[in-house]
Amino acid sequence: MKEISLTGIKPTGTPHIANYFGAIAPALEMAEKYENSFYFIADYHALNTIKTAEELRNHTYEVAATWLACGLNPDKVVFYRQSDIPEVFELMWILCNVTPKGLMNRAHAYKAMVQKNEEEGQDIDAGVNMGLYNYPILMAADILLFNTNFVPVGQDQKQHVEIAKEIARYFNNKYGETLTIPKEVIREDVKTICGLDGRKMSKSYGNAIEMFATHEMLKKKIFSVVTDSSLPTDSKPTDHMLFELYKLFANKEEVLEMERKFREGIGWGEVKRLVYEKANQSLTPLRERYNQIFADKAQIDKILKQGAERARIIARQTISRVRKAIGADK
Repeated sequence: MKEISLTGIKPTGTPHIANYFGAIAPALEMAEKYENSFYFIADYHALNTIKTAEELRNHTYEVAATWLACGLNPDKVVFYRQSDIPEVFELMWILCNVTPKGLMNRAHAYKAMVQKNEEEGQDIDAGVNMGLYNYPILMAADILLFNTNFVPVGQDQKQHVEIAKEIARYFNNKYGETLTIPKEVIREDVKTICGLDGRKMSKSYGNAIEMFATHEMLKKKIFSVVTDSSLPTDSKPTDHMLFELYKLFANKEEVLEMERKFREGIGWGEVKRLVYEKANQSLTPLRERYNQIFADKAQIDKILKQGAERARIIARQTISRVRKAIGADK
């Protein structure tokens, strides 16, 4: 059987360029490496942060349209919505019964919440719901259901795969070799993209450049970047975020030419113009493709449904095997 890689995509809002260069593009490259690649929209994982049905629905369409616009080919990969796979949630409950509470106590998100509550003098579990606490078990079910061999993740997500491995071992030790032990693939080349204020780009900081912003909004954001009062003839520091932004969109020769201009002198207004033109040139076809896909939600639903049908072939096989192992087969 071909080895399987699996990537989860959480629908948490309009994507920005850091999402693209730091996560989407590297994840799409992985599809070329593995013959059997699964990509899913983790809509139930988003319930902790999304508060309304309309918000969840809209963000799901946004993230689906984004990945399709960026080149995800549903004919070559399995692309589905988590909530369309009921076997995920059956497996999660089964896994809950072999998972020690102590393992969940060590999960980063829960520990961070406990630490925050302790620092503020509150009950350690204030604001903690079972969705947050059991999040790693649901992620383990996402992974283990499909006999996943490889899970490409950033360093900050490594623990989730480690927990999935531990849970699979607990299950196999109790019921026999049933679940495949996955392996994390750490993307060491994942970039940290600076936002408009020089900090890491994040919607929470309000410093993000949305991937599909209009021409006018893109220009406004780039021209809002704070610069110093140096003269156009003065040398400019190449560690400035405008140079970093330019490098994201320019080819090697263009970057070298911009580096020369920074060294020999160039006006900040001219820099901003060049950054905007290069960014807009790259983002315009993606924006047009995204708008076209997002407008046809029936087609998005069709693509995700077809992906779910393919995914459930393996999901049913795994659940059948698990039920037999625990004695719940009929």
